[in-house]
Amino acid sequence: MSQIDPILAISATDGRYRSKVEALAPITSEFGLMRYRVEVECEWFLFLSEQTQISEFPALSAADTEFIKQTVRDFSLEDAKTIKAFEATTNHDVKAVEYFVKERFGERPSLKPLLEWVHFCCTSEDINNTAYALMVKSARMEVLLPLMHKLITLLDARAIEHADLAMLSRTHGQTASPTTLGKELKNVAARLLRQYKQLESCEILAKFNGAVGNHNAHVSAYPALDWPSVSALFIQKLGLQPNPWTTQIEPHDYLAELFQALMRFNQILLDFDRDIWAYISIDYFIQQKVEGETGSSTMPHKINPIDFENSEGNLGVANSLLDHMAMKLPVSRWQRDLSDSTVLRNIGSAFAHCVIAYQATLKGLSRLEVNPQAISKDLTTRWEVLAEPVQTIMRKYGMAEPYEKLKVATRGKQMDENLFHSILAELSLPESAKAELEQLTPSNYLGVAAQLARAPLDIVE
Repeated sequence: MSQIDPILAISATDGRYRSKVEALAPITSEFGLMRYRVEVECEWFLFLSEQTQISEFPALSAADTEFIKQTVRDFSLEDAKTIKAFEATTNHDVKAVEYFVKERFGERPSLKPLLEWVHFCCTSEDINNTAYALMVKSARMEVLLPLMHKLITLLDARAIEHADLAMLSRTHGQTASPTTLGKELKNVAARLLRQYKQLESCEILAKFNGAVGNHNAHVSAYPALDWPSVSALFIQKLGLQPNPWTTQIEPHDYLAELFQALMRFNQILLDFDRDIWAYISIDYFIQQKVEGETGSSTMPHKINPIDFENSEGNLGVANSLLDHMAMKLPVSRWQRDLSDSTVLRNIGSAFAHCVIAYQATLKGLSRLEVNPQAISKDLTTRWEVLAEPVQTIMRKYGMAEPYEKLKVATRGKQMDENLFHSILAELSLPESAKAELEQLTPSNYLGVAAQLARAPLDIVE
């Protein structure tokens, strides 16, 4: 849709990464905002025509109704340019949309007498907030959630695949009780799923109640109508939730809630990107070589974890934008100020950086191969991690100062199998307890890690 060569774009999302965010373009671009505004104007016109209490507005014919719906369905780049031409004169983007709709309806003799019902009783913010709500709803459902779902399902599948692969844990970067690779992947999948569900369940609100939220103009024209109910019915018809308590603007609290849920998902994914980056650096994962790619302009051997780095960087930019919008948008002086208008135009940019990041992580995961040899070697040379079960069994049998004794024997030392068994031999434990401890290895001291890795997550297809 862009008429500018991507090399000349100022924004990276519209330039270098344009191909990755193409699905967002018709939704969150200015074109998309115009299209949703036109949809709201047309739907309000149709809705008013259906209100039998408004006798001055006759019911529309089926042909006229179809023409109006076609205006929305066929909204084109040329239509958007027409709106921009109107805006050059009006210096008001919503008024330009109103004039476009009136011009289009004026092409039909049957609609020409009804043109002033376009934008009837509306303030521009009635159109704007509803259009943005439809935009966010579409972007969430059509672009964001499918990618997030793909990430979660992939991680869950990998968790089950590697449920039994024993792996050394590291707390504070130091050796710790073993886990399995599958369990660690499951942790991330479960965390992401929780935020996915919270994002999915965020209500998307809209208001359609006039200049200061009181239906002032509506009541002056038709005092007998229950305008709050009429407005709510219209908003629900669009698939949104009505907010009856507003100033001139819908206060954007729901947007803050949605952005913050998205930020939490992003922060979990960023944490994962950094962990995978670190595991690649210690050879737990091998990156597949892609013929023709260059990892370094001077070091020929390099295969860098660029996809996870790309994801991390884009998640940071996305969350910076989302955080600013979440903090700023609910704040508006008195019955409204215009500072929200320019901020709302960055929703597409924030979503675009999310999309780029999700695709980068998915690409990085597709190029990873587990290196069980490196994982096993790291684990089997760290017998000191078995100090934990030994001192726990010593406590069970009432031995004095078990923690302290094991601390002296193991703290700061790298223990091998022989040293472990020599420590066991010196303990005054029941023979049955010793026999059980002697069967322990770093590779089988796993608790219920494999069970947790295989436990089903409630991922709705």
